Amino acid sequence: MPARLLSIPAVAAALDVDRRTVYRFIAAGELPVVDLRTGAGRSRVRVPLAGLEEFITSRSVAAPRSRR
Repeated sequence: MPARLLSIPAVAAALDVDRRTVYRFIAAGELPVVDLRTGAGRSRVRVPLAGLEEFITSRSVAAPRSRR
């Protein structure tokens, strides 16, 4: 089964952040991308769904235990 690829706006919506933040995560190497460049024009990148899920998992923190 082919990997599901998400656009930058879709990733931004899933994370509730601005597109620029997604590009910063990509530039920092925290989010993997697939480049769908079709020529000399601008690149068209997509984020694999599995890569987004791994990113979210790596950023997850346990809820603090409540004090009594």
